[in-house]
This record gives sequence, C-alpha cells and structure tokens, in this order.
Amino acid sequence: MGLLKNLSFAIASSGLMFLAATQADAASITLSYDSSIGRPANFAAGENPFTPGTIAIPQGIAVQEGTGNVFVANDVTDQIQVFSSEGDFLQAFGGNGSGPGQFDGQSAIAFEPTTGNFYAGDVNNNRINIFDPQGNYLDSIAEGQFSSPIEGRVFSGPTSIVFDDSGYGYVGDYSGDRILKFNSDGEIVDSIGSSGTAPGQFQGPSGIGITPEGNLVVTDQFNNRVQVIDPEGNALQTFGTQGTGEGEFNQPIDAEVDEEGNIYVTDSINSRVQVFDENGNFLSAFGEPARDAEGNVVPPLALGAPSPYGDPLDLEPGVFNWTAGSDLVDDKLYVGDFFQGRVQVLDVNRAEPIPEPSSMLGLAVLGGGALAGKLKQRRKQKAVKV
Repeated sequence: MGLLKNLSFAIASSGLMFLAATQADAASITLSYDSSIGRPANFAAGENPFTPGTIAIPQGIAVQEGTGNVFVANDVTDQIQVFSSEGDFLQAFGGNGSGPGQFDGQSAIAFEPTTGNFYAGDVNNNRINIFDPQGNYLDSIAEGQFSSPIEGRVFSGPTSIVFDDSGYGYVGDYSGDRILKFNSDGEIVDSIGSSGTAPGQFQGPSGIGITPEGNLVVTDQFNNRVQVIDPEGNALQTFGTQGTGEGEFNQPIDAEVDEEGNIYVTDSINSRVQVFDENGNFLSAFGEPARDAEGNVVPPLALGAPSPYGDPLDLEPGVFNWTAGSDLVDDKLYVGDFFQGRVQVLDVNRAEPIPEPSSMLGLAVLGGGALAGKLKQRRKQKAVKV
C-alpha cells in the first residue's frame, strides 16, 4: 500500500523557504483465509451437483442475521442451498421451473433487513422471488422488468440486490445497463443509469453495495471500473481501469461496503478480491487463480461444458477460479469460488495506522532569517470527483 505525500510550503518575511513532506497515516486492511463452505461434487464417487452439501456455480451469497446461516444460489440446480456458519448442510429449496418459488437460472440473493424475508433473482423467469426466513415462498416481484439478453454477454436479468435504511431496494438490470429501485410493495419506483461509458452510465452493472451514507457502489463489469452514485443516479466517484495491477480490474462482479466505507470488490477473471478505502484508494488484494500442473491458469468453462467445474480443481485456501458473488458480515467476507464449487470465507484484518516519519525533500535559503515550517497531514487522498 503506497503512502501519500503532502507537500507544505511556508515562507517567512525573512525570506527562508522550507519545503517538507509528510507521509499520511493510512489505515491497513488485509484479508486472510478462514474456511470454506460447500464443495464440488465428486463425479468419480457417483455424486452430482444435486448431492446435498455440494455447490455448482455459486451465483449469489447471503448470510442470515441472527442464525449466521449461509444461503447460496446454486445456479446449476436452480436451488438455494443453506449451510450453517460452520459449513454443515441444512436444507435446499427452489428447483427448476416457472411456478411459484421455482427458478430458471439464479442470480443475486439478499435478506430484507426489516422483515428478514429472502429475495432471490430468477433470471429467465424475469423476476425476483421472495421467501420467508425459513425458505417458504411468499411472492414474486418485478416480473418482466428486466431486459433481454444482448450479444456478447452470457448473463442477463436481475443482478445484485441491496436495501437502504428507508426500506427501498435496488437491483441491477444487467442487460439494461441500469439499476431499478423498488419499494416495500415490490413496485418499481425509479430507473437509475443508462448504457454507456460516461459517469453514471454502465455496461453490465453486476454488483451493488451501499455506503453508510446511503450511496450506491456499483461494479460496472464491462467498463472495468467501480462507480459510486447517489440514490438519484448522480455520479459521485469512479475508479479502476482494465488490467491486472493494483486498482485494476478484469470484469469486477460484486461489491461490499463496511461500516467505515471501505469497499471490497470481487475482481472475477483476476480471481481475487481487492480492498479500497472510501475514496477508492487501493489498500490490499487477496487471492490467486487456479493453475494446472504446468503452472498455467485454469481456463473458465465454455458454454455447454460437460461439468460445471474447472479442470483441474485447485482447492487450496485462497485459490479461485473466478471470484463471484459475495457478502460481508461481522468482518467476515464470503466469496463465491465460481468454477470450483465452494464459498471461501475470508477474515477482514484491521490494523491501526502507524504514523510515518516526516522526510525533508528540500531546503532552500532565500534570505538571512529563519523559519519554522509547519507540516500538514491528511489521512486520505481525495478521490477525483466525476
């Protein structure tokens, strides 16, 4: 993590100029592996993705308040799998179809904080299904509101779902390059954003987080950036570009935000999670791609592949074949290991900032007097506003 430098100039009437630099204090956040939940099916042993406790293509993850149970959208089976916080399989509900409580392609999932009800994106049925906290079907909303698939994108329909403190929900319309806002009755009350590359526009809004101030943090997948917008759609901030370096992305998929405003981005094809402060400054990264015996990165699956898993699997801690949907609860980040059939649980490690010693960059004598230069510090670099 780079430290920021702040230059301070002071000029005295005697003519002495003092040029100094201080390195700002910066909070430190790192991620480390804690455990895994779920596993890929063992085909050699006669298992399949319907085998209880196995996962295939985890599209969304949501942790239930109170129980700590982990709900996973298991896309291949169109089921919601439920695990205890220790990773024990508890139940599955849903199933393939178009009837009440059924799915045809799964996506994002989330709990509504007031009622505890469970919301789940239903891709090809073009809706969001709602269940009670025990997984009993209640209703479907936003039917027919999501845009049709478009060429070049293998996914469509509802993406990330979040709720604000006022009771409104927000869901991404992936192909429509917009975010839909809905009320507690499930009625769409606003459409935010449009297709494009300008601030406030999107190309595949795949993930949504919400800041302590109620702004939306959106992973703009095909623009390879993260945007922060207010609930009216005004662009406040953007950061990121395509690449593999620090602060660069290769199709970011989801975003979480903690109570301090720090942002956790699942950088899918780079098979890692990147952490940023509230102003978009890079803090740390965790994760590496799965590799074969020759050290080559295991490729993602092609459409119509006979197995929902990468070949070979590399189930070492911290190794991913694409990072996917996520959830952040009590300093634990739950991250879908997309083509390896599991959820990796990461610890969020916070360290107190340590002041760095000042360093003098230059001293120029312009006259015959003396001046005490005053050093200024700031904690975080201001992000470029858009």
